[in-house]
Amino acid sequence: MSPFAERLRRGVLVADGAMGTMLYARGVPFDRPFELVNITDRDLVVAVHVEYVRAGAELIETNTFGGNRIKLGARGLGDRVRELNRAGAKLAKEARDVAGVPVFIAGSVGPLGKPLKPFGIVTPEEAYEAFREQVEALVEGGVDLILLETFSDLDELCVAVRAAQDAADLPVVAQMTFDEEGRTLRGHTPSEVVRALEPLGVAALGANCSVGPLPMVDVVAEMVRVATVPVTAMPNAGYPARVEGRYVYSTPPRYFAEHARRMVELGARVVGGCCGTTPEHIAAVAQAVRDLRPPAEPRVVVTLPKRPQPPPPPAGGTELSRKLGRQFVISVEVDPPKGTDPTKDLLGAQLVKERGADAVNVGDSPLGRVRMSAAALCVLVQQQVGIETIIHFTTRDRNLMALQADLIGLHALGVRNVLALTGDPPRAGDYPAATAVYDTDSVGLVRILKRLNEGVDLAGKPVGQPTSFCVGVAFDMHPETLDRELRRLDQKVEAGADFIMTQPIFEPETLDHYLRRAGSPPRPMLVGVLPLQSSRHAEFLHHEVPGIHIPEWVRRRMAEAGNRGREEGLRMAAELLDAIADRVHGVYLMPSFGRYEVVAELVGRLRGHPTIRQARQG
Repeated sequence: MSPFAERLRRGVLVADGAMGTMLYARGVPFDRPFELVNITDRDLVVAVHVEYVRAGAELIETNTFGGNRIKLGARGLGDRVRELNRAGAKLAKEARDVAGVPVFIAGSVGPLGKPLKPFGIVTPEEAYEAFREQVEALVEGGVDLILLETFSDLDELCVAVRAAQDAADLPVVAQMTFDEEGRTLRGHTPSEVVRALEPLGVAALGANCSVGPLPMVDVVAEMVRVATVPVTAMPNAGYPARVEGRYVYSTPPRYFAEHARRMVELGARVVGGCCGTTPEHIAAVAQAVRDLRPPAEPRVVVTLPKRPQPPPPPAGGTELSRKLGRQFVISVEVDPPKGTDPTKDLLGAQLVKERGADAVNVGDSPLGRVRMSAAALCVLVQQQVGIETIIHFTTRDRNLMALQADLIGLHALGVRNVLALTGDPPRAGDYPAATAVYDTDSVGLVRILKRLNEGVDLAGKPVGQPTSFCVGVAFDMHPETLDRELRRLDQKVEAGADFIMTQPIFEPETLDHYLRRAGSPPRPMLVGVLPLQSSRHAEFLHHEVPGIHIPEWVRRRMAEAGNRGREEGLRMAAELLDAIADRVHGVYLMPSFGRYEVVAELVGRLRGHPTIRQARQG
C-alpha cells in the first residue's frame, strides 16, 4: 500500500486551493501561461504553496495544470514540457521544506484543451503520448502522486489514467467536473463516472472545479454510494463575477467550509478547493473537519527505561552477521527523506520486512545531496519497524574525532551494521562549494571500526565495552575496472571487512567474469540488483550515474518494452537472480524513486524462488 493510500485509509485529508486564483490576484494575467511562472517567478509559486500548507493543507498540487504539449504548444512553449513540469514539482518540494510540514505533493495534470476524436482532431494515441510526457516530467521532479483534474470528457480522462499508470508507479487520482444538474459535459452521471474509473485501478476518484460547494454535495453523495475507492471533492468558490476588470469569487470561507464538512460526513476522504479558493478557504476547511482528521504524522515517540542502560552486544554479533554466509540474505535500500518526514520510508521498510527482507540499507546523503541523517532514519526504522539496518557511513563529512564519536553513538543506539564508504564528493551534489573532510577513506574507516570492536579508539585509548560492529565494504565488479577494484577490495578485506556489497549488475556475465578472474569472494557477498523502470531510466543510469554500467542489450530490451518498462525491468531482475542465486550469499535490492512497492514485489518473488528458498533454509 502506498503512503498516500495508507493516509486515506486513516481518515480525511485536506488538500490545497486554487493556484491560478492566487497568481492572478498577485498580478499574473490570465493570458500568460501560469506554468511559465515556475521559471520566471519561482519565489511567488513557492510562497503560494507555503501559504496553503500553513493554512492546514496536507496535499499541495504542482503549478502544472496546463503543462501538456498541446496547451503549451499553443503558446509557443511546446518544447518546454519537461522543463516546466519538473520545475513545478521541485518548487512544491521546496515549499514543503520551507514550511517544515510533511505534505503530499500531487502532480497536477489537466485536460489537453482540445477535444478528442470523433468530436475533435486529437486522436487517443496523441492524447496518450501528451499525458505520458507530462507525467514522466512530474515524476522526474519528485511528486508523490498524480492528480488528473477538471476533466469534462470521461474518455479523455480514461486515456490520461492509462498514460499516468504506464508512466509511473504512483497513485493516480482522477477527477471530473460536473454542471449544476450533476452531469458532465458529455452527460455522464457521477455513478457512471465511478463505474468507468474504478476498473482502471485509480487510487481515488471524485469531482473538482464544476460549480460551488452546495451542488457538489449531491455529486459526492452519489459517488460515495457506489464507489469502493476513496472519493475526493474540490469545488469552486461559487461563480466568478467581473469587477473593475478582474474576476472575483464571492463564496465566503465559512460557507465553503460548512459544505466541505458535509461532504466529509457523507464519506469524502479528500476535501480541498479549486477556482476562487484561497488559503483562507482552506484554513476554514481544516478547522471545520479538524475533529474528523487523524493525528498529525509522523509521531516519533521513543520511550526510555527509567534507568537507561546501553543495549548489550548481541551474542555472536548482529543478526546480520549470524546470517551472512549461512543463508541467503536479502537487503533493501531505503534512502532518507530530503525533509523532516520519514513516513514514506518507514512504510517502505515495513513493507519489505513483511515480504521477507532481512535488513534495510540506509544511505548517507547519496550523490552528495542533503537528506535526513542516515543515523536518525536507522534508529527510527529499528525502533518502529523492527528490522535490522545497515548504515552507509562515509568519511566525507567528519574528521577523525567525529567519526569515532558518531560510531560510538550509533552503537549505543543499536545500529551495529556499517557499510564503510569514502562518500561522494560535495561537488557532485547540491552544495559544490561545501568542504569535504576526508581525514581517512573507506579502508581507514574499516580499521577504525575494528579497533572499536577491540575496545579501543584509533589512538589506543579504551572506550569501555568493546563494540560489536559488523563491517561491510563496497565493490564494483564491472569488467573494465575490475583489476583496480580487486586491489582495493584486498585492502578492505585486509583491514577487517566482514562482508561485501556490490554496485548493481544487470547480467550474470558480470558475475561470471569476476568469479573467473578472482575465484570465490573473500567474504560473504551481497550482489546489487536494481530493477529498471523504463528505457529513459536505463539510459539515465548508464550515462549519468557514476559506477553504474548497463549493457547495451539490456537497454535495448527496455526500449523495446515501451510502456511495459516496469514489468520488463522486474522480469529481467528475476531472471538475473535466478541465474546467480546459487553463486552468491545474498542480494542488495535498490528501488528507484523510492518505489518500495516495486522492490517489495521482487522480495516476495525471491522468498518463493526454489533456489533462494533452499539457500535461505540452508
